[in-house]
Amino acid sequence: MSLAVYEFPLNEKVRTYLRLEQLFKQLSQCHTLTENWQFTNFFESFFTLLDLIERVDIRTDILRDIEVHERNLVHWSQHPNIDNHALQSTLRRIVNLRDQLKSARKIGSRLKDDKFLSSIRQRFSIPGATCSFDLPNLHFWLKQPRNIIHQDIDRWMLEFEIINQSIAITMSFLRERGRLKETIAEKGLYQDAADSKNELIRVECSTDQGYYPTLSGNKHRFAIRFMCFDSTATGQLSQESNVKFGLSCC
Repeated sequence: MSLAVYEFPLNEKVRTYLRLEQLFKQLSQCHTLTENWQFTNFFESFFTLLDLIERVDIRTDILRDIEVHERNLVHWSQHPNIDNHALQSTLRRIVNLRDQLKSARKIGSRLKDDKFLSSIRQRFSIPGATCSFDLPNLHFWLKQPRNIIHQDIDRWMLEFEIINQSIAITMSFLRERGRLKETIAEKGLYQDAADSKNELIRVECSTDQGYYPTLSGNKHRFAIRFMCFDSTATGQLSQESNVKFGLSCC
């Protein structure tokens, strides 16, 4: 049986974290790129990342969460059965991230001075506008030796490394707050009250039964409705039989 995990944020902050996490995963493949169209896809994800970070004050939220992690780790260090070596290693990493976030300039600000990125960025908002007649400077860059291309990419991505690491460790802590439990959605619907500390709902279910979950709700209550997947149907069809799935409230 094939399983999939669906993640549903309960607030705007975690929604932004998940989007950033996905973009970082896409961009992490940059050193495997060989074809021109792959580099074009890289820039599309890269400029989406830049747009997202420019729109929200991500550093404030991340720094606040990192400081919470630090306090929690200090508290857990008093537990007699804790793996102190692993805890201290994580704590050092957290403290290092905290200090870097406090001293860092506005994330992405250095890239505004990059003439090449500035000259091609606007064109990526226009569908299909990345041909050689649209962006001859981009196509010149794509013909440079691969080591030069990757040096440029590494330099650009370094601007986001502190946010990338902070998002990774914050989402790891968040997911570990919940434990997967087997649950049944009667006639395809499950409703429950959310704990005040819940920020993320994770649903694990089969992909070979022809249904997928959707979630509606907020930090107080949520409802999971399983829908039938039919690419030819007009509108959405709800699953009417009972569905067994895994639920984790984080």
